[in-house]
Amino acid sequence: MQEMLSGDIEERNPSKVSHQAIWFSSHVALALGSWLALMLLGYAFNPPAVSQIIILLASTAVPLLVGYGMMRVRQDETAPLVWLVGLIWLLIISLWILDMPTGPNACFQCDATDKLSRTLFSLPRPSGLIDDDGPFIGTWPAAALLGYSIGARLGLRKKT
Repeated sequence: MQEMLSGDIEERNPSKVSHQAIWFSSHVALALGSWLALMLLGYAFNPPAVSQIIILLASTAVPLLVGYGMMRVRQDETAPLVWLVGLIWLLIISLWILDMPTGPNACFQCDATDKLSRTLFSLPRPSGLIDDDGPFIGTWPAAALLGYSIGARLGLRKKT
C-alpha cells in the first residue's frame, strides 16, 4: 500500500510534469517542423501538378518516419499524444471557416458540410474561403501531427 502511495506522489511531482510538458511541446514542434521542411522542399522544387492527395499522404508519412525515428533514439510516452494538438487545431480552423460569410466566389449558398469539405479538402472544388489555402492551413498540419503520433506509437517500446 505504501509503495502505491509513493508511486502516485512520484507521478505528480511538479518537476516530472514540467518535464513532460516540455517534451510534449518539443514533439509538437518536431512534427510541425518536419512538415514545414517538406513544404519548403516542395516549394523549392515546385513539381508541376502534384495532387493534393499525394501532398496529404506525404504530410502524414514524413512526420510518421520522424516520430518513429525519434522514438528509436529516445523513448517518451507523451509523443503519441500529439494527435490531440492536431485535432484541436482542426477544430479551431473548422470553427473559423464555419463563421466566415459566404458570397460570390466564396462558397455562395454553401451549407456547413460544403464549407468544410470544400475548404479543408477542396472537394469537389475549392470554396474560395481563406484564399483556397484550407489544406495548407488546416488539413496538412493536422495530418502531420497525426502521422507523427502514429510513428511515435509504432516506435515506442513496451515496458517490461
